[in-house]
Amino acid sequence: MYNFDVERFKKMTAGALAQRENIEKCADEISKKGFKNIFFIGVGGSIAHMYPLQYILKTNSKIEAYAEIASEFMLMNHQHFGPDSVCIFTSRSGDTKETVAAAKFCKERGATTIGLVAKLGTPLANICDYVFDNFAEDDNLAESLYLQQFPLIFRLMHNNGEFPEYDRFIKELETMPELLLKAKESMEERARAFADHHKDTPYHILVGSGIMWGDTYNYAMCILEEMQWIRTKSIHAAEFFHGTLELVEEDTSVILLYTEDETRPLMDRVKNFVTKISKEVTIIDTKELELPTISKEFRKYMAIILMNTMLERISIHLERARNHPLTTRRYYRKMEY
Repeated sequence: MYNFDVERFKKMTAGALAQRENIEKCADEISKKGFKNIFFIGVGGSIAHMYPLQYILKTNSKIEAYAEIASEFMLMNHQHFGPDSVCIFTSRSGDTKETVAAAKFCKERGATTIGLVAKLGTPLANICDYVFDNFAEDDNLAESLYLQQFPLIFRLMHNNGEFPEYDRFIKELETMPELLLKAKESMEERARAFADHHKDTPYHILVGSGIMWGDTYNYAMCILEEMQWIRTKSIHAAEFFHGTLELVEEDTSVILLYTEDETRPLMDRVKNFVTKISKEVTIIDTKELELPTISKEFRKYMAIILMNTMLERISIHLERARNHPLTTRRYYRKMEY
């Protein structure tokens, strides 16, 4: 695969899965102590990657879950937040200003704080009550986070009497590293062709739903906009027909990131429309992947990890085809704002 370090990827996935015992201990301590609700708090990609976790809790658990943008959260006087809240933060750098400030805000008010970082000794790591570190770069951060966050939230559900399949789920999760590599390989030529075809495309519409919505939003904003400076519109499939449909023309690039959950019919409706209008529809569907070690009922959860790992192949080929390094920035962390 082009510009891909297999051993680095294996080290990352192994490191993330190696945190399971400590993560389960954290979840068990929190459950024993008792808590009122869970807050997923972050900015940009970090909050986008937590929207699926909120969706999982909303559709599987009575545990109240809120996903909030850090800077807004600190200003809004959230009436459900308090000292009996559990607040979860992620930051690869460990020094994202808004996230660090929000973690400090929550801890000062007595809430339990959990941080996932790539390096210890960083501001976020130094603030949180529980810290899990696993080295990851931008190209494999999502996989690292999900492989650690899944044991956390599914264990909390299990402790709440809601997910009796936990042990089987975790055993299957531990088979994901090899499946992720195979997913990348299966995507390689499609990613190359997509990048070569769309290297000069000025605008894309990205559509997702359900558990896949957060990562649809993330790929549009944090990859195509931030890392490639391409104008995008991310839209939930359920909202597509309330405005965005009017932007679709024969040459409009529409990228459908298909979910395997109960909202899949929403994606079908969008596909049925856009394929009648546009000749530039790209469908990425994890359902096409063979996952021999994953039970049918767990595929919808694993799909978000697989989607991120497949999209990474598109990112790296866009970088090549457009001669635009994914690390290039004009403003982000380049100036005060």
